[in-house]
Amino acid sequence: MKRFLLCFMVSLFVLTGCVSTKTYELAVKESEARKVEIEKAQKDLASANQEIEKLKKDMADLLSAKDTKEKELAALNARLDELSSRGVMTSKEIEDLKIEKDRLVAADKAKAGEISALNAKIEAAAKDKEYQAREIERLQIKAGELSSEKEKEVANVKQTYEQLVVEMKKEIEKGDIKITQAVDRLTVNLVEKVLFDSGEADVKPEGLKILKRVGNILKNIKDKQIKVEGHTDNVRIGGKLKETFSSNWELSTARATNVVRYLQDNVHISGKLLSAAGYSAYRPVVSNDTPENRAQNRRIEIVLLPLDVEGVLQELKR
Repeated sequence: MKRFLLCFMVSLFVLTGCVSTKTYELAVKESEARKVEIEKAQKDLASANQEIEKLKKDMADLLSAKDTKEKELAALNARLDELSSRGVMTSKEIEDLKIEKDRLVAADKAKAGEISALNAKIEAAAKDKEYQAREIERLQIKAGELSSEKEKEVANVKQTYEQLVVEMKKEIEKGDIKITQAVDRLTVNLVEKVLFDSGEADVKPEGLKILKRVGNILKNIKDKQIKVEGHTDNVRIGGKLKETFSSNWELSTARATNVVRYLQDNVHISGKLLSAAGYSAYRPVVSNDTPENRAQNRRIEIVLLPLDVEGVLQELKR
């Protein structure tokens, strides 16, 4: 199973090209989590088998001890009958033998109780063993289903990636747009000049046309959330612009929100799939040491992510 999951993840890495380390590690962790669950169930099954063997040995020891006590009791009864019939024992000796007989009878009953308790334990252990075997089978089936679902997700994202590359070919060649795919994550990076005038949060007409083309492709994806991220360089807002945006936080958030509103209102992507976030200057793609680099950091990123991350994590824990 481990070798299968590892080969699966490596093949996806080769196919997708530009792979984000963070996203790759997340995909590996998803597969490893399922493998750990299976290994734990297998260990539990082995423990159940050991417990059953131990209980069987205890049962054999008890049965042997019970058999020994029964033989002692039979011998005592025979001795008691023999001596009583011959009249060679005192009343006290006879009474002592009867006491010993009662002790052996009580011990025999106690052993019978222990044997009954052990039988119950063996039955419970057998049921637990059966449950663990079914759990391993369920987890293995689930692992196969998850692998199949993951393959479908990656195939869908790859198809979207290819459509975007064809549709935005000119913009990609000019360096205005960068599209990357990492396993089941897709990112469309649009530099500031494509969508906005300097210091503005409203998308300019040329930018709306580009968003329309990108959105028409993305709206065909129904099993991903679409997160729009606003990013700026590290130059502080000043002058008259500060009257509108007190910092890069407000500017980056306003830009991301306007893109989301357009995708919902004009491209008709469901609002349930959309989210907006502003990151100011705190997630640069390059250092802010040159005008050219700062231009790269001023950008909008449209990111396709798993639709329900928390749901996936919870599923892996089950």
